[in-house]
Parts: sequence; structure tokens; C-alpha cells
Amino acid sequence: MDTAYNCLPMQVFKYGLYEVQPYRFQDLFKIKEWRNSQIDVLRQKKVLTDEDQIAYYQKIIEPSFKETHPRIILFSFLFDSELIGYGGLTNCSWEDKRSELSFLVSTIRATEEELYKNDFSAFIHLMTQVNFEILQFNRLFTETFDIRPLHITTLEKNGFVREGVMKEHVIIGGRSVDSVIHGLLRSYYKQNRI
Repeated sequence: MDTAYNCLPMQVFKYGLYEVQPYRFQDLFKIKEWRNSQIDVLRQKKVLTDEDQIAYYQKIIEPSFKETHPRIILFSFLFDSELIGYGGLTNCSWEDKRSELSFLVSTIRATEEELYKNDFSAFIHLMTQVNFEILQFNRLFTETFDIRPLHITTLEKNGFVREGVMKEHVIIGGRSVDSVIHGLLRSYYKQNRI
């Protein structure tokens, strides 16, 4: 493995046939394609180029591997050793012991409801382990556009609590869309071990 986070005592986390490992350079262009094809569900405002992806990796991802307290900890997400998505912990506040969950799977897997629920649930399991057990953070939160009911339902089935709605927060496809905020606290995680 050519990449490793200094802030993590172990780099690979597994759950059944699912696995996460530090975001690999070799995955950049597949992830770019998935991001561009699913731009409406992301906080991404423009179509990404290869140059954008390389610059992001070199300026944001690579430096985060060496930091003691990175603001972003991203992983390549694999199923049976094949890349199916990526995500991780973003907007990490080490002082406040919280992070935001980020998740994206391949465009094909995102369209298959059962597969998406299974993939996202497994990813939540892995990220809660990193967030609460390894980093000892107190809170994990998400922001989801309300055009993603399956994503929201899966969050709630995995212990996330709807904390609020930012009404007409973004414009997608020419219409105002709400953003839904969910949170998961360490106390709930410890009691329920999702």
C-alpha cells in the first residue's frame, strides 16, 4: 500500500467482503466519472476534469496522509477487492471531536436500490468504527439533499437521527431543494454498535 494516514493506527478496515483503505491515486479517474455523473447529489458545482482530480489529490489528499489532525480522511471503498466507491470523514474538527460522513458509489450501483442500501450500510459500519473507536470522536453528521430518499432512509435505519432541515437550501435543476441534517452520537453508537 503506497498511502497511509499518520492519524490512523491501522489503514485497512473490513466488513464482510467490504473494505476501505486510504484513497488510492489509481482510483482518481473512476471517481471523477462517478462524481460527474451524479453531480446533482453532491456539493460539486462544475464538471471535473482529469487535471482537477490530479490537483485535488496532490494538494488536498496527499498532504492529509501526513497530518496529525487532517480535516479530511478519504478512503477507496471496495467490494470483493473491486473498487465500488469512495468516501470517508470530512470537515473533521479535532477540537470538537466531530466529522461529516461523505459517501459515493459507482453510478450503476447507485441506481440499484438493494445494492445501494447494502453498500451504504456497510460503509456506515466502517466509518462509525473509524470515527468512534479509532479517532474517539463524539459526533458524526451528514447533509443530504432531499431528492435522495433512499440515502436518507438508509441513514436513519443505521442510527442517524434527523436533526433539522435547511429549507430551499440549494438550487438543483432549476428548483429549490431542502438539505436534511442527520447526526449520530458516540453514546448511541456505543449502546447499539451499528
